[in-house]
Amino acid sequence: MNPSDLDFGYTWPWTHGHLVLAALLGALSLLVWARTRSRWGAGALAAGAIWMLAGFLIVRYVFAANAPLPPPPGAFLQSPGGRVLDLGSGSGRAALMVLSNRPGTTVVALDNWSAGYIDANGPARLMANLRVARVDHRAEVRDGDMRALPFDASSFDAIVSTYAIAHLDEQGIRQALAEARRVLRPGGQLLVLVMNHDLWVTAAYGPLYGLHGRRTTPSYWRAQLVGAGFRVIEEGTSPGTAYFLGGG
Repeated sequence: MNPSDLDFGYTWPWTHGHLVLAALLGALSLLVWARTRSRWGAGALAAGAIWMLAGFLIVRYVFAANAPLPPPPGAFLQSPGGRVLDLGSGSGRAALMVLSNRPGTTVVALDNWSAGYIDANGPARLMANLRVARVDHRAEVRDGDMRALPFDASSFDAIVSTYAIAHLDEQGIRQALAEARRVLRPGGQLLVLVMNHDLWVTAAYGPLYGLHGRRTTPSYWRAQLVGAGFRVIEEGTSPGTAYFLGGG
C-alpha cells in the first residue's frame, strides 16, 4: 500500500491553513515594524506567526490527519477473526486501521450518508481507500444513525468509533453508547477514540478546537462508557487523542 494514494478528505484549510495565517501575521509584523518601529507590536505579530508555523508542523507530522491511523491497542480483538462495526466511518481511517491490522476481521462501515452533511466523505471515497489497501473485499457499507442502529442485538464482536461520537450532543452520546452496547455480543469490545484537549491540541488549534467537537476530558468519556454498561479494560493517550477500550 502506498500511503500517498490514500485520500481521507482533509482539505487545505485543515492541512495548510496555518501557513496562510503564518504568512499573514509575518507580513503584518514587517508592516508594523516598518511604519511604527514598535517592537511590541511587531514582536507580538511575529510570535503569532511562529505559533502558526508550529501548528502546521504539529498537524502535518504529529497528528498526520491524512495518514492511516496507527494500529489499535494490542488488547483489541485478539481473536483471529470477528465482525466489527465502524461507527461514523467517514472516509475510512478506522475501517482501514482494523482491516489492515486484524487480517481475519470483516468491517461494517456505518455513517449517516443520506443526511448530506458528510459532503465528499461518502462511500465512494471510503471504498477507494480500502481498495488501495486491498482490504475492500472484507468491508460492507451501511447507511444509518449511530443513535438508532439498524442491526439486531448481539450482532458484532467489536465496535470502533474514531472522532465521531464526540460530535453528538449529550443525549446523542448516551444514545449512541447504549446502541453500541445493544448490538455488541457478550464479551465483545468497544474502542472509542476522541480528541484530547492536551498541549498538542492547544498549540495546534487554540480556541478553534471547540469546532471539532465536545471539549471534554478523559474522565468524562470513562464515565460515559461505564454509564452505558461497559467496563473500561484499557485507556491511554497519544498526542491529541484519548482512547478507551470497553468490554461488554
